[in-house]
Amino acid sequence: MDMIPASMFAAAAEALLAPDVLLWCLTGVIVGFIFGASPGLTATTGVAIATPLTFGIDFNAAMALLLGIYAAGYYAGSIPAILINTPGSPGNAATALPGYRLARRGLADYAIGISTVSSSLGGLLSLIVLLFLAPTLSTFALKFTSVEYFSLGLFGLMCVAAVSGGSIIKGIIAAAFGMLIGTVGIDQVGGVTRFSFGLPDLQGGIPLIPALIAFFAIAEIPTQIERHANEGALPAQRSAPIAGLVPVLVRNWWVVLQSAAVGTFIGILPGTGPTIASWIAYGMTGRGRGNDKLNEAARETEEDTRRLVASEVSNNAVTGGALVPLLTLGIPGDTVTAVLVGALLIQGIDPGPFFIIQNGDLFLVILGVLLISAVLITVLGLGARRLLPKILAIPYAVLTPVVAILCVTGVYAVNNSPFEIVLAVTLGIIGFVLSCFRFPMPPIVIGLVLGPIIEVNFRNGLLANHGDITAFFTRPISGALLATIAALLVWQALRQIRG
Repeated sequence: MDMIPASMFAAAAEALLAPDVLLWCLTGVIVGFIFGASPGLTATTGVAIATPLTFGIDFNAAMALLLGIYAAGYYAGSIPAILINTPGSPGNAATALPGYRLARRGLADYAIGISTVSSSLGGLLSLIVLLFLAPTLSTFALKFTSVEYFSLGLFGLMCVAAVSGGSIIKGIIAAAFGMLIGTVGIDQVGGVTRFSFGLPDLQGGIPLIPALIAFFAIAEIPTQIERHANEGALPAQRSAPIAGLVPVLVRNWWVVLQSAAVGTFIGILPGTGPTIASWIAYGMTGRGRGNDKLNEAARETEEDTRRLVASEVSNNAVTGGALVPLLTLGIPGDTVTAVLVGALLIQGIDPGPFFIIQNGDLFLVILGVLLISAVLITVLGLGARRLLPKILAIPYAVLTPVVAILCVTGVYAVNNSPFEIVLAVTLGIIGFVLSCFRFPMPPIVIGLVLGPIIEVNFRNGLLANHGDITAFFTRPISGALLATIAALLVWQALRQIRG
């Protein structure tokens, strides 16, 4: 970057290689692993708890600890998603679908390896964008108004076509149900309470983490009990050499780049985050070239691999993307960077338009910490990948109660609310009933996440444009997104007609 003298790179490298900074970074990554892999405990929680501990330590050590938790927390949620179909955090919900299917085929080692390397690649590619394009991308992100956020939300719902299984109609119905439960609580525009049934605990809406655990874990428990009663034990897990992971990622290089771009871009937009990024990237993955020549099992493994790569690259690319508006405009890109604002203020630093110009050395330290974190995640993740799948060797009669306890603990840990446990169990029962009629769960979660974004921004967009709906089509970014949606819908309809 022209605004950072070359001499600062050497000074930043020297600061980063200090033993105490490396130790703090390792500590942060380990803590991030714990918080990310524990359902209900997220990277945001870990960073929030650790931020007060940065009083009295210097900037380099503070950033090493907090950014280590940040990066590792986004990755580690994929571990329970793959092994027990319970996302450690909302950003890993999309990972649970292909990851758990791979684990059930005896490929848990392979899935964790792919997830680890993909996560690191996503973080590294977003760092490159942060280094060279931060000011430009922040200026572009400022052009997003309610109109553009509405169109982006609709584009996210296009993921329904990719995750609804065999029936697009059932996928749309499931997404509509998700949007319906997303309207519960106080209306953000009009302030009217909706569908709360007189329960004060529902005035804040349906919390995302209890809903995730309900639809992906609790709803799955009865199905798994029946399946194991009929099928017996899981297949033996096969080991996957590290060298074998590289050709997989090279073969899916376009998915890597596409998903990194999606994750970085979504991260730049304030108020979004890894959940939206991973679903959009997941939905954008198509069938790989040459897959039709494979047998059914190999084709399913290849397609699940592509979607696993897309989900993990995108949700980890958010880490660099979310720092773009924080370090160039002082605007947090997601919940973790909102907490990081406080951490920077503790260090006497005001993030904003002049941060990179006035503190180029500190900016490079932040990039370097994220780079070191990505390396540590890769080393620790690949080192543990052979040990973690042993969880699947636990008899299911023992594993099922443990998973159930983890679900309840994860739900309770968010807000210490017994009501949310009841809510999660209720939603889990509803999810199980819907799954019996072959309604897919992912579109429900997509609808719950994107429904409020679509509704609020549609209404705000109309208010800002005096009720003129043509603004959604005439503004360039929104118009381009809506045109893309129309083209994708036509393509999907033609594909089903030909099929």
